[in-house]
Amino acid sequence: MKTLIVYAHPEPNSLNGSLKDLAITTLENAGHEVQVSDLYAMNWKAVVESGDYGPAASNPLRVARDSGRAFDSGTLTPDVRAEQAKLLWADTIIFQFPLWWYTMPAILKGWVDRVFTFHFAYGVGEHSATRYGERFGEGTLSGKRALLSVTAGGPESHYSARGINGPIDDLLFPIQHGILFYPGIAVLPPFVLYGSDRIGAEDYPDLAKAWEQRLLTLDSTEPIAFRRQNFGDYEIPSLQLRQGLEPLGRRGFGLHTH
Repeated sequence: MKTLIVYAHPEPNSLNGSLKDLAITTLENAGHEVQVSDLYAMNWKAVVESGDYGPAASNPLRVARDSGRAFDSGTLTPDVRAEQAKLLWADTIIFQFPLWWYTMPAILKGWVDRVFTFHFAYGVGEHSATRYGERFGEGTLSGKRALLSVTAGGPESHYSARGINGPIDDLLFPIQHGILFYPGIAVLPPFVLYGSDRIGAEDYPDLAKAWEQRLLTLDSTEPIAFRRQNFGDYEIPSLQLRQGLEPLGRRGFGLHTH
């Protein structure tokens, strides 16, 4: 298996750094190939700008159109092309990051903004009255799997169905469904460590064991059962879930999983 780890934490000696290092050694010892995108160490440029799309970028800038043209012509900047190549190489992508302000760190969102270009991660496939592109279960990155490894500062109860922060599945839905499943990636249930600010050295061995177990079962773990766009669950062209498919009592994001 080929695994890409996209790592977003500024401190190498952090809990996130330890989890990233453990993932590398565990997977390599199991015979897997591993590449790492350490975004802070790479000094990753997180903001989209016209320079990303070469001298032919339009004025005013049209991000979707310009990114698609630059992708098609091979004129995206070398850093973006390198990350796209890593994604195409990988069978599995692990995203290692802390939950900051209910989402991923800005540098990781900037990685998505610049790497997931038009004609690469979206805007592919047939667009017609009966088919709205290859996305949500289809697309350039279909056949790959992804796992979010996330540290959260609060205790698990704060991220429960009745917790003040909201259910963790809802907080991660925009990433897991909207960023990863959109271009076709199958998303595994996340690995979440709660109360990360209170984890001491004495707690780490048990956490490490749990993380190793998740890593060694990546191939056998069932993905989240998100509904695919073009396989009958949604009306075309409204893309609303068909009547009668909603599970009893389920609303909101939960409608979009079997």
